[in-house]
Amino acid sequence: MIYFKTQKEIEAMEKGGKILAQILLQVVQTVHPGIGTKELDDLAERLILQSGGQPSFKNYRPSSSDHPFPTTLCTSINDEVVHAPAIPNRILKEGDIIGLDIGMQYKGLYTDMAVTVGVGQISKQAQRLLNVTQEALNLAIEQVKEGNHLSDIAAAIQTYAEKNGFGVVRELVGHGVGKKVHEEPNVPNFVTEESKLIPIKRGMTLALEPMVNIGGWQIALADDNMTFVTADGSLSAQFEHTVAVDHNGEVRIITAFE
Repeated sequence: MIYFKTQKEIEAMEKGGKILAQILLQVVQTVHPGIGTKELDDLAERLILQSGGQPSFKNYRPSSSDHPFPTTLCTSINDEVVHAPAIPNRILKEGDIIGLDIGMQYKGLYTDMAVTVGVGQISKQAQRLLNVTQEALNLAIEQVKEGNHLSDIAAAIQTYAEKNGFGVVRELVGHGVGKKVHEEPNVPNFVTEESKLIPIKRGMTLALEPMVNIGGWQIALADDNMTFVTADGSLSAQFEHTVAVDHNGEVRIITAFE
């Protein structure tokens, strides 16, 4: 079931999303060689609580049989695609890249966003991966409009990433967001038959999150049963925004940086 949001709910999500973007920006500005993932997580949690929000991910269980996720941030380093907890603490090194994925519940509604950043000086190849993945998200957002389908979002991501020689993760997808941390519909980063059947409509709020690998698209689950890594050990990047189509037909980037 897709939860269509009212105009008032979209505006409330946008208020929370702007707060979340400023929080993530402060976390990004704190990244440097020698800092630990737990320190970044502590900062993110403190800022969310100070803003009047609640972390979305901490203690979140996708299903009752899953272990609760232990931290506010997902801190995915180098070949880690997504969902790497911030504990146990890991120290960032010069040349690493780290994906910072964060979600917040604010006044009963959820927003979700992510960036991948370099730690100190990174390789040209790593910087190109970051640039391509971020641009894939920008191109995806351009396809969020009434009359299009989820496949238009997927095609924008897949075409751009593969044109640049990178692999697009297929086992993990974007999703609806707002009433819950994860809602229907799934928003894949590659074209599927199902995505061709789901039109984009007013009231939709979606978390778009291209996950792009330098190598192949295949991934594996790490020993912690939470973190996904690239199957071939290559670098991976993720960028994410929550977006909405409001009841005037306008597209809003809910988590836009000011």
